[in-house]
Amino acid sequence: MSLIDALTRAHPALEVLPASAATAPYAYDAGTRRTPVEHGPVVAFPATAAEVAAVVRTAADLGVSVVPRGAGTGLSGGASAGADQLVVSTERLTRIVEISPADELAVVEPGVINADLNTALAPYGLFYAPDPASYAISTLGGNIATNAGGLRCAKYGVTRESVLALDVVLPDGALVHVGHRSIKGVTGLDLVSLFVGSEGVLGIVVGATLRLRPLPVARRTLTAFFDSTGEGARALGAITASRVRPAVVEFLDEPTLRDIDAHSGSDLRRRGASLALVELDGFGIDEQTAELITALTAAGGRVAVVPDGEAPLLWELRRSGRGLGQGAPTWYVGEDIAVPRSALPAVFDYFPVLEARYGVRVSAVAHAGDGNLHPLLKLPIPPGLEGTPAPPALGAAATDLVAFALSRGGTVSGEHGIGTVKLDWAALELDDRVQRLSHAIKDAVDPDDVLNPGKALPAPVLQPA
Repeated sequence: MSLIDALTRAHPALEVLPASAATAPYAYDAGTRRTPVEHGPVVAFPATAAEVAAVVRTAADLGVSVVPRGAGTGLSGGASAGADQLVVSTERLTRIVEISPADELAVVEPGVINADLNTALAPYGLFYAPDPASYAISTLGGNIATNAGGLRCAKYGVTRESVLALDVVLPDGALVHVGHRSIKGVTGLDLVSLFVGSEGVLGIVVGATLRLRPLPVARRTLTAFFDSTGEGARALGAITASRVRPAVVEFLDEPTLRDIDAHSGSDLRRRGASLALVELDGFGIDEQTAELITALTAAGGRVAVVPDGEAPLLWELRRSGRGLGQGAPTWYVGEDIAVPRSALPAVFDYFPVLEARYGVRVSAVAHAGDGNLHPLLKLPIPPGLEGTPAPPALGAAATDLVAFALSRGGTVSGEHGIGTVKLDWAALELDDRVQRLSHAIKDAVDPDDVLNPGKALPAPVLQPA
């Protein structure tokens, strides 16, 4: 019996699209969209947790591997799928099941859009802290799968710090609940943390109990412009050394400011050669502001408080102003490295070395409050070579930068995940024993490799017989 026949016979109310050109958009995510396909996978659209469990059970019985998918906004190929696989989309699971102001938590289905949850929470004076750049279009299930971060991580942490409990469909179709509604709880192994960030290789999240925070009584945006990228990167340490803990600390280097101005018509580069963009929140905001202005001014910054009406534009320029993929044809590689905050200046200082060594152009924006950078490595595409593979120098430069970050105590991915795109880089970070342990956990939970095979976990080196 074919997969389509089995699914429609067992679940007649379930919408299933057969593998065809119409399902091609489900073959890739935002990180792999540059390599489109003509023929997509089978796609199922369950509307309840029970339907997800039934679909996974049917696929497992037929030996068909399953790729979980949220909104497809991931940047590492974690939701890419072959024509012989089944994509289980969570886009119909969009209920906010509960909002409990007394417990400061919400229970949601995985297809809820990050921004939509905060819209629903605002009347209660609460908010959900993790805010990836794609917050307006990414789903909470996808955020959980990659342990997404965002701008507010500097103060509030990544997704893992805001997840109390999960409902998960396992590879055999069993539905389990892990975690608790209480803030504290240490019974058993921490399976919530195991599933958060596991990129769908262990289970499909069908429900989440999320920790909420009170909306700050005040928010304020500050800019600090510097005369060079290096000066600005070194000045970031003054924030850490102060007694202020901003909600957001973003750093934009000189080429990033130029890119934003070219794409968005702004004038950031005229005001300085690098920018620290800071958001303060909470009580005592005047005192926080005064201390931070003193610290950044002493470090060489030209500091200004941004009028409330202008702040949203600056934050939007930070999130989407670079215009990636627009303008002159360009080969590019984006990265998601993270390093200890003290190593940020060294990483920015290394960019000119890469440019001289490989002939590439390197820029980066950084969640400087937690040391997470998003470098962009570019090479212009000569006329007539559009659509051809990038020259090896681009990949070599990207790997060189990853190795440099690792040498400074960093990591391959701060928040985007490994997916398929970063498997080779992950192998540089994880030693063979750790890789084997990771695969042992995968094999114990998913012995038949049903869920998202070939993702997230680099293959360990085989030992001779």
